[in-house]
Amino acid sequence: MTIPKRTGIAAAGNWIIDHVKILDTYPRQDTLANILEMRSGNGGAAYNVLKDLAKLGAQFPLEALGLIGDDAEGRKILEDCKAHSIWTTQLKVTDKAPTSFTDVMTVKGTGRRTFFHHRGTNALFDIDSVNLDALNARIFHLGYLLLLDQFDKPSEQFGTKAAELLARAKRLGMKTSIDVVSEDSRRFADIVSPALKYTDYCILNEFETERVTGIATREGSRISREGLQNAAADLLERGVSDSVIIHYPEGGYVRSTGGFEHFQPSLALPGQFIIGTAGAGDAFCAGALYGLHEGWSMGQMMELGVCAAASSLSHSTCSDGVCDMKTVLKLADQFGFRELPVSPSPAG
Repeated sequence: MTIPKRTGIAAAGNWIIDHVKILDTYPRQDTLANILEMRSGNGGAAYNVLKDLAKLGAQFPLEALGLIGDDAEGRKILEDCKAHSIWTTQLKVTDKAPTSFTDVMTVKGTGRRTFFHHRGTNALFDIDSVNLDALNARIFHLGYLLLLDQFDKPSEQFGTKAAELLARAKRLGMKTSIDVVSEDSRRFADIVSPALKYTDYCILNEFETERVTGIATREGSRISREGLQNAAADLLERGVSDSVIIHYPEGGYVRSTGGFEHFQPSLALPGQFIIGTAGAGDAFCAGALYGLHEGWSMGQMMELGVCAAASSLSHSTCSDGVCDMKTVLKLADQFGFRELPVSPSPAG
C-alpha cells in the first residue's frame, strides 16, 4: 500500500474577529479619543496565517482547526474560509460561548495598537477537538500559546497539553511549528518551554523570544545580533529540532540546527505606507511557512516573510493588505530594504 505524500499546512488555535477602531490619539484613563474609522476583519494565529497563505496564492491544501460560536461572527468566519478555499472540516461550532473577538484600538498617526480581547470559544478549544489522524498536512502550526486556555494546561507526561498535541503530530510524520502571543506576563517559560522539544519550527518575535529565554534581544532601542544568536541557540538547545525564526520591526533572523543563519532586513517603507501593525507578525509567519513548505532557501523564505509583513502594514486589518506573492515581492523593488541593523552573517 502506497502512503500518500504529506502536503499542505494545517493551522490550529485562535479564531478571532477583530473590530478595528482608528483613533486620533490613544487617551489617558478618564479622557476621550475620537474614533475616525471602524472596520472588522480576521484575527488570531490560525485564522490570520491561513488567510494570508491563501492570499499569497498557496497552491497546497490549507486546513483550519479550532472552535467558533454558533453566531453571526462564527458564520462570517466559515464564509471567509470558503471564499479562500480553506478547509473547515475541523473548524467546529459550539453554542457554549460566543466567537472570540478583539477590539483593536489603532492610532492613525503611528499605527500603534492596543487590544481588548474576549477569549470566547477559543477558551474551550481542547486537545479532544483535534483529529490529527484525519490530517495529511506536511506542516502542523499551533498558535497562539499563552492564549489557548485548554492547551496551556499542564500535562503530566508532556508538560502542557500543547506539547502533547505537538508530540502526537510529530509521531504521525508532520513537521510542527508554534507561535506565541505577546503577553506581558511571567508565564512564558512555564507554558512555552515544554512545547519546544516537540517543535520543528519555532516562530517568535523578539519580545516573546526574550521572555522565553531570558536573553536580551535588544541593546537599548537597537536589535542585538549577539542577543538574537544566543537566544536562538538557547531555543535549539531546549529541543527545537529544525529552525528558530525571530521577527522584529527591523527584519528577521533564522538559525537552524545545522548552524546556518541568516539576517534579513525589513523593507524601507515610508511612514505614510503604514496604516496599522495588527497582523504583521502573522503575515511574516505565513511567508516563512510558505517557504518552509516549499523547501526554499533561508534567504528566499525570510525575504517573503518581511515582504508579506510589509504588505500587511498597508491596511488597518490583519490581512486585507496582503496580496498575491508576485505583488508582495515587488514591494522589495519598490522600496528596497533597510540598512541591515546588525552586521551580516553567512546565509544558509
